[in-house]
Amino acid sequence: MVMLDPHGKKAQFPEPTQFIHPEPPPATDLPVPRLELTVTREAGAVRDRTITVEGHRVRIGSQQGNEVVVDDRKVSRFHCSLTAGPKGWTITDTGSLNGTYANGARIRDADLPRAAKFELHLGESVLSVREIGPSSQTHLPALSSFGELYGQSVAMRRVYEVLDRVARSEATVLIQGESGTGKELATHAVMRRGSRAEGPFVTVDASAISPTLIESELFGHAKGAFTGADRERKGAFEAANGGTVFLDEIGEMPLDLQPKLLRALEAREIRRVGETRARPVDVRVIAATNRDLEREVNRSRFRGDLYFRLSVVTVQLPPLRERLEDLPLLIQALLDSMGALDRACLFTPRVLDELRAHDWPGNVRELRNFVERAVIMGAADFVPARTEPMGVPGDATSEPEVGKCDIEEPFKVAKERVIANFERAYLTRLLGWAEGNVSRAARKAKLDRMYLRRLAQRYGLKGPVNDD
Repeated sequence: MVMLDPHGKKAQFPEPTQFIHPEPPPATDLPVPRLELTVTREAGAVRDRTITVEGHRVRIGSQQGNEVVVDDRKVSRFHCSLTAGPKGWTITDTGSLNGTYANGARIRDADLPRAAKFELHLGESVLSVREIGPSSQTHLPALSSFGELYGQSVAMRRVYEVLDRVARSEATVLIQGESGTGKELATHAVMRRGSRAEGPFVTVDASAISPTLIESELFGHAKGAFTGADRERKGAFEAANGGTVFLDEIGEMPLDLQPKLLRALEAREIRRVGETRARPVDVRVIAATNRDLEREVNRSRFRGDLYFRLSVVTVQLPPLRERLEDLPLLIQALLDSMGALDRACLFTPRVLDELRAHDWPGNVRELRNFVERAVIMGAADFVPARTEPMGVPGDATSEPEVGKCDIEEPFKVAKERVIANFERAYLTRLLGWAEGNVSRAARKAKLDRMYLRRLAQRYGLKGPVNDD
């Protein structure tokens, strides 16, 4: 498996971990949820049109491409969504301008029973929503892993089914999920199973490249195109010709570069910086982000046309807190990858119960850190990091928290926990003060912007993380 960076340097993918997993669950077929939505009022006018939608997620908004399109200037492009869960439907407002009202109450997100009938008010429009009987089923494969992704839960097996279909196609794919859920692992699994598996694979991390250089990273540049361009250079799209380009953290892509990326995707050709000649390219594009791009479109920070071009197929990776039944399998897989299966005895039923009670803001990445620490220290005593705001330097709350350290803990473990608690609390307050603006927060804290962004991602901090 050959991987190239944008400079054309060759590297090798590590082979997937050889893991002997338990007996996979049997293949099953589950009914696909189906909703009937009746628009009774649209932009203030009386209407009577009914839409039947099948699927686990239904988007409602004024933008073409939503499952339900409402012609109302007071309805945001992506206004809200309905997501089916084991117990009912979750209504989520997608950062709309005028809010979402369910049964008369304004909501950001709310859960309703599966059999409930409810009314949505969006802008000057009203929709009546009810669930009706399913007409089709979805197949859940008999798998407990897919590449380096592990899990036997319904949520993960549903992901495996989508990834398997995606791998057998040439479609552009958008992989979404919180930090630490395995977006890069999903990308590698899709690429390895696809027809371009033997072709080059080039990763471009939009969050780690200066906005002034990212166009050159993507498309290359001619000699003399800008100061420091002392020779011509291929970009990622040319280096990956015949293979795959992975656009990691696509939500960080500068707004002024997005039209050029859209043109490259649609025309299958690029222009190097400083050149007028178009160069054809044959690449498959897989993009990933931990941002909610629909919210970004509503805020005019991401182009709607580029979003639809990238999300020909969308894969949503579930957070760890929504699949806690996968914890034993994940721990075993992590131990195996570390060559430490003999340390499985550390993870007693009591420890597993403590892990299940944690909300895992850092997802599988946070779990890996815990397992690795347990292997090193020879103890799996779980002390979750506090998620509520704590003291920052100068606060009276800082010192008492340090005083709560348990001397029965090894010094190194206690020290790491206190530092992690402080960093999470400091960043939470800092980003809250900066309203999620990383550049502003970095100036306030006198930190490098990219280092601050990596810290925020490490601790799985939620909310907008944007720049000037």
